[in-house]
Amino acid sequence: MLRLIGIVLSIGLADSINPTTIGPALYLASGERGRGRVAEFTFAVFAVYFLGGAAIAIGAGQLLRPLLPHPRHHIANIVEVAAGGALIAGSALLWRHRRQLARRDPPDFDPHGRSSWLLGASITAVELPTAFPYFAAIAAILGADVGPARDLFLLLLFNLCFVLPLLAIIGTLSFAPEKSDRLLCAGRSFLQRHWPTLFAGLALAAGLFVVLLGVTGIGASHSRFLRHLHHTLHG
Repeated sequence: MLRLIGIVLSIGLADSINPTTIGPALYLASGERGRGRVAEFTFAVFAVYFLGGAAIAIGAGQLLRPLLPHPRHHIANIVEVAAGGALIAGSALLWRHRRQLARRDPPDFDPHGRSSWLLGASITAVELPTAFPYFAAIAAILGADVGPARDLFLLLLFNLCFVLPLLAIIGTLSFAPEKSDRLLCAGRSFLQRHWPTLFAGLALAAGLFVVLLGVTGIGASHSRFLRHLHHTLHG
């Protein structure tokens, strides 16, 4: 279970550097009733992402589990290697196109427009089918076969990590309101310039960590060194 928590936290933190959610939240923060609107937006993002992941893991996942070999046959470790490999491939793609992505203008957004709830829900629903880090985390969870209750707990952890930057915006508006405009403006500028590099770096680190867990798990029965390393990574 500790291994899975480490996987979920590392992928969730990498996925949290997401301009699709952070950008609108920063613009909402600059409008009237900024803190409340960002809180509504954050809750909607969290709810849709969590429920979408639960539908996959608890719904479709339960149908697929009987078709998979038992975890003792290293299926969990193989899934970890595959999930980590997908993260590494995604990070390489982001790094290759980082300059083009950083030069793109942010989407035209009106902070006084549609409902914050609706905005958060619609953005997340559109993004969910292409959220490869989330699918990598779900694949690792399903491969471990820890049961529906623990699946939901792990998805909850992932989504708390995913909305962490949004919670940081709410915290800034709550505890440093006099400085919030300057801080959030600087954050928006920094995100626009550097998000592809940050996302690529975090995704690479998370992917390497997940691959290492899978490889050491597979090799633990054949090598004392890999067994010791695997136990060390488990904490």
